[in-house]
Amino acid sequence: MLLVYYHTLFILSVLLTLVYAFMWHKHFDVNFSLMFGFIPVATLGHLMLAVSDNYESAINANRVIYLGGCFPLLFVTLSVLSLCKLRPSRTVTAAMLSLCTVVYVSSLSLNGGKLFYKDVSFEVVDGVGRLTNKVYGPMHTVFYLMIFAYFSVSIAAMIYSYFMKKDVSNRIIYLLFLPELISVIGFFSNRAFITSIELVPLTYVIAQVIYLIIIHRVCLYDIDETVVDSLVQTGDTGFISFDQKYRYLGSNETAKNIFPDLRSLTVDKPLERGGAFGETILLWLDRFRADPKNDKNYYSSPNKRIYLVSTNYLYNGSRRRGYQMLVTDDTKNQEYISLLGRYNTDLRREVAVKTKSIVEMHDKLILGMATMVESRDNSTGGHIKRTSDVVRILVEEIQNGSGLGLTKSFCTKLVKAAPMHDLGKIAVDDAILRKPGRFTDEEFEKMKAHAAEGARIVHAILDGTDDEEFHIIAENVAHFHHERWDGSGYPQGLKGEQIPLEARIMAVADVYDALVSKRVYKEKMSFEQADSIIMDGMGKHFDKQLEPFYVSARPRLEAYYSALE
Repeated sequence: MLLVYYHTLFILSVLLTLVYAFMWHKHFDVNFSLMFGFIPVATLGHLMLAVSDNYESAINANRVIYLGGCFPLLFVTLSVLSLCKLRPSRTVTAAMLSLCTVVYVSSLSLNGGKLFYKDVSFEVVDGVGRLTNKVYGPMHTVFYLMIFAYFSVSIAAMIYSYFMKKDVSNRIIYLLFLPELISVIGFFSNRAFITSIELVPLTYVIAQVIYLIIIHRVCLYDIDETVVDSLVQTGDTGFISFDQKYRYLGSNETAKNIFPDLRSLTVDKPLERGGAFGETILLWLDRFRADPKNDKNYYSSPNKRIYLVSTNYLYNGSRRRGYQMLVTDDTKNQEYISLLGRYNTDLRREVAVKTKSIVEMHDKLILGMATMVESRDNSTGGHIKRTSDVVRILVEEIQNGSGLGLTKSFCTKLVKAAPMHDLGKIAVDDAILRKPGRFTDEEFEKMKAHAAEGARIVHAILDGTDDEEFHIIAENVAHFHHERWDGSGYPQGLKGEQIPLEARIMAVADVYDALVSKRVYKEKMSFEQADSIIMDGMGKHFDKQLEPFYVSARPRLEAYYSALE
């Protein structure tokens, strides 16, 4: 019965994330997407722990739990600050991300180190696996302090916005408080009152539901992120929004200058029939509701300007959610037309900047994950960066030569995917990964599993991405970089051109770095020795057609590694 509970919560969390993906809009805060992406990981970790039948699988499950537990905590806090219109600096955000990363990295060694758990046991009770007899280390205390700190920051932001910011909906603040309270109660209840049911994944699912409600509502308030961003910024056009019950949603500064009484309105409060707007805005809304053709009205302001007020429906995607008024100075109609031309340029620039920011954050998260994995392996320090640079050098030589028909996009994405080639090592046991010497045959067989596991992880991370080409390249690099041209490699024993080209290029970089770098079980080779091995492997280990590009890249490779010494 308990297993049904964990299966159900995992399925629900995935479904709720799919609902979010269906609702997704480019103006959504990136922290929403990260939060909805990590919560299914957390519920999956709890499910994996529940079905574990041995200590090692339980430990691996616990690692997944903390991966999905540390980072969503940060993204929830950043989402709360964003919704409260309180933007932390990049330095503060980076510090918060670093703290979560340090805490999570410490949890990776929980079956061998003493930082997170000094001791922990595993048992199966009523068919459900769980970790018991936990003796916490210092980093677990840091984890608790981090939870308390982020919860305190969120609550402080809500209280401040409730009393001090009229442009933040009190309804949103009420909703934001619920998942915070439920999550903290669920987390600490399990630790204060030991029960057979873990409440934390349930609180995650409840939080998802509440955040979907928040996101559904918050779209209505997002005045500055509408498709008329550039018009808003120029200051010539006013915007006023209401929901279907004439409740005030917001307006920009230009509209408030034209209608000063807008400053006295409170978000979510309906217009009053006998109030300041009874003969203007309220009347125009009534006319438009009765007949949408009555969408144009003129307003004479005290400063003798004549404004054209155009009333339209307010849409969220394809759904009609309320009304929006566009206020323009009709005496400058030609200037308005010129402004529309600038709008397109400004909007494209705005989209490019925001897209670049999201891509950079995505790349940093991927590199961060790869670095965390590498930090567990005491024999390959710096391997990720070096192999990425070697791939870049090889790709540049290929482009300078015949090119092998590679597109610029392919080359760029191959270099970007290179750091992900060893992500599968996260699933390799510490005793093997950190062994200070050569592997036994049995240990090597277990190590070989990292290729297929890496492909699975990369697939899960990039599943649903808009960049399908990058998804395929990254997955192939992780999966097949240990295959050999003669078919003697692993994990599938692919041969010749059955091996994707990106994996063949990665193989040269991977082996070259292993040869010229020091490992715990060997000294580094000279460039001459490494070159001899690489050249001997052409046509056997490596794709023969890569040989001329390797040869032309060799001086740059030797200069690069010499500079590292």
